[in-house]
Amino acid sequence: MITLGIETSCDETAVAIFDSDKGLIGESVFSQIDLHSEYGGVIPELASRDHCKKIIQIYKHALGAIDPGEIDYVAYTAGPGLLGALLIGENFAQGLALSLNKPLIPVNHLEAHLMAPFLDEEKVEFPFLTLLVSGGHSLIIDVKGLNQYEILGQSRDDAVGEAFDKVAKLIGLGYPGGPEIERVAQSGDPMAFNFPQPMLHSSDYDFSFSGLKTAVLYAVQDIGEINSQTQADIAASFQHAATEVLIKKITKALEDTGRESIVLAGGVAANKLLRNKISLLKSKLNVDVLYPPLSHCTDNAAMIAYLGSMKVNEATFSLASHAKPRWPLGS
Repeated sequence: MITLGIETSCDETAVAIFDSDKGLIGESVFSQIDLHSEYGGVIPELASRDHCKKIIQIYKHALGAIDPGEIDYVAYTAGPGLLGALLIGENFAQGLALSLNKPLIPVNHLEAHLMAPFLDEEKVEFPFLTLLVSGGHSLIIDVKGLNQYEILGQSRDDAVGEAFDKVAKLIGLGYPGGPEIERVAQSGDPMAFNFPQPMLHSSDYDFSFSGLKTAVLYAVQDIGEINSQTQADIAASFQHAATEVLIKKITKALEDTGRESIVLAGGVAANKLLRNKISLLKSKLNVDVLYPPLSHCTDNAAMIAYLGSMKVNEATFSLASHAKPRWPLGS
C-alpha cells in the first residue's frame, strides 16, 4: 500500500511517498526560510504564494520514477496552520486524488509529529508520552493509542520555539532563531546569566516562556551594546533555562503517569542540548527515548504520509474542505 503525503501548513512545501512494506520511498522538501528571513518571521501571504509556485515541482521530485498510478491514498495536512497555506496543499491533494481516482485522508499536523519518530521503526508501541515543542506549540501529551490523546500540559503564553525566535532577534541573530541560538551558544557560558525558569516548581505540567523572554529583554537593555561573547553567553543562558523547564516538566509527567516511553517531537526537538538532556532520562528513569532524525523534526511530508497510512479507514472521496487553522489534538 502506497500513501502520498502533502505538507503545506506553514513555510515548508513538502511531498513524500510511504510504502507500508518498504517504508519511505520518495521525499522532497523546500523550505522558505530565505524568503521570510528578512522579515524575521513567516509572512502568510508570501508563504501561500510560494507554495503555489513550488508544489508541482516538489511533487515531481518526490515521485521520481514512481508511477503515480501506484499511489493508493493521498494524505495531506488539513490543519492546524496558516489557512491560505493549508488550502494550497488541500487543493493540490484534491486535484491529484480526483485525477488518479484515489481517496483522500486529511490529517492533523500535530498528530503527525507524534508519529514521526516511528517512520524507521517496525511499529508504534502505545502508550507513550510526547514532548511536542515547536514554533507554535509546547505540549506534553499522553498518547494512549491512535486517536487517543490527552494533553497534560501546555504553554500558557509563548511556545518555546517562538521564544527562541524572539530572543534571537533581541540579541541580533537571524531567523529562524532556534538554530541560530544553538550555534552561538556553543561558545557561551550557560551560567553567565541567571535567567528565570518559569513554573519550574508548579504542581502541573504547564509551561510559561514570556517571563524568560522578558528577562532577556531587560538584560539586553541593561547591557546596551552587546559584543559577540555577551551574545553567546545570553544565548547559552537562555537555552539552558528553557530546556531545564522542559526537562523538569516531562520528568514529572513520566513519574506521575508511570509511562515507560517518551517521544520528543517538533522543530525544537532538533536542539542538541535538549536531545542530550532527554537522553539522560533513559537511564535515570529507565524509560525508552525516541526522537525523529533531524530532517524529520521540522515540518515534513514523510510524517504526513506515514500517519495517512495508519488512517486508511478514514479515507474519503469527498472533496469538501477540511482545512482548519486551529485543530486541537483529539478533536
